Amino acid sequence: MVSYMSLVLYGVGGIVVAGMALLVAFQEKLVYVPVLPGLTKSYPITPARLRLIYEDVWLRSSDGVRLHAWFIKLLPDCRGPTILFFQENAGNIAHRLEMVRIMLQRLHCNVFMLSYRGYGDSDGFPSQHGITKDAQAALDHLVQRTDIDTSRIVVFGRSLGGAVGAVLTKNNPDKVAGLILENTFTSILDMAGVLLPPLKWFIGGSGSKGPKLLNFLVRSPWNTIDIVGEIKQPILFLSGLQDEMVPPVHMQMLYAKAAARNNRCLFVEFPTGMHMDTWLAGGDRYWKTIQEFLDLNVPEKKSDESSSRDLEPR
Repeated sequence: MVSYMSLVLYGVGGIVVAGMALLVAFQEKLVYVPVLPGLTKSYPITPARLRLIYEDVWLRSSDGVRLHAWFIKLLPDCRGPTILFFQENAGNIAHRLEMVRIMLQRLHCNVFMLSYRGYGDSDGFPSQHGITKDAQAALDHLVQRTDIDTSRIVVFGRSLGGAVGAVLTKNNPDKVAGLILENTFTSILDMAGVLLPPLKWFIGGSGSKGPKLLNFLVRSPWNTIDIVGEIKQPILFLSGLQDEMVPPVHMQMLYAKAAARNNRCLFVEFPTGMHMDTWLAGGDRYWKTIQEFLDLNVPEKKSDESSSRDLEPR
């Protein structure tokens, strides 16, 4: 007769094997969802539908992948902050246009929206290594533009976009003036246990318990918790406490890690905010929070005329 301990071991072994099979076969489809169910890969609308001033931008990542982006301005000569926006894992940049329209109006800024590789009109297939290159290509494009104030580039990332933005901000301390993270996870390693609870005993980030036997199988770990502690620029954390996808404790952990080394961090909670609608649920307070962060960390420069008057002898 098979002993009780043997049954337990068989059960554990089965979970490990099943977890390995799921990770190997489906992890990219869980992490990256360029096409929402029932929809197509193409953009359902463009900024023109919302009467926004925009430019189609085509880029090449360092490994040659052709990328598409929209550069949107409130006004043709807008010299306000430029927000480099990185979206969540599902859908494409067109699904964020309504939020961006309000962002332009409330913050008087420019917004650069990048389609990750494999998303929207961009070529290729998504991966952590590739998307990191895509983000760098977007920033390199912005710093070469002459129609914006390149000293006022702020990265804004939501969920997966926060992981992307954190890596870019850390790697570019002289090009990125600040970082805004909204409803971002500590790592995909930790999210594996959220999406598939049995896996939490075998996969986890640097702060998790357990043997982490399957960590080596995760091709896109996105260890934001390890990256955020190395960022020197100001960081604003926006956390929706009703987030149904990423447990809000993840944002608390990110803030704690960052604030331990960086005294320019601000954490703001929105009690009714869910994963995708914190910008709506937060109402006026949401936009005022971001505006105050921008005013403090990327203030508008005095005009050349004012500067000249200040230098005149009295």
